[in-house]
Amino acid sequence: MAVVNTFGKWNQIEIMMLKNKMTAEERKQAPVYSGVLKYFPDALIEVAKCSYMGNQQHHPDKPLHWDRNKSTDELDALTRHLIQAGTIDTDGMRHSAKVCWRALANLQKEIERENELKDSV
Repeated sequence: MAVVNTFGKWNQIEIMMLKNKMTAEERKQAPVYSGVLKYFPDALIEVAKCSYMGNQQHHPDKPLHWDRNKSTDELDALTRHLIQAGTIDTDGMRHSAKVCWRALANLQKEIERENELKDSV
């Protein structure tokens, strides 16, 4: 049986907190809202648009999701977009937003691999 929160499902942050068993102090030292969202609201909106456009490109008939089978070369793709940073890609998206998206994807996968290693020990 899956565990759910009061809204019927867990969001990614809640899952991470449960999986990593973050203490209250650790949660205070990871201020997602005041330390990320408030710092970079416009940039994060562009990254969110990038997620949406990628989903429309690969799966226009499905809800927004990260198809990891289509996203396997984060660092190469990041570098290709970094070379064109400051310009707009052919799909109308900023290359810099795609750099951020790929950097986040790479970081997420790094953390997941590290957690898998911890869990296997």
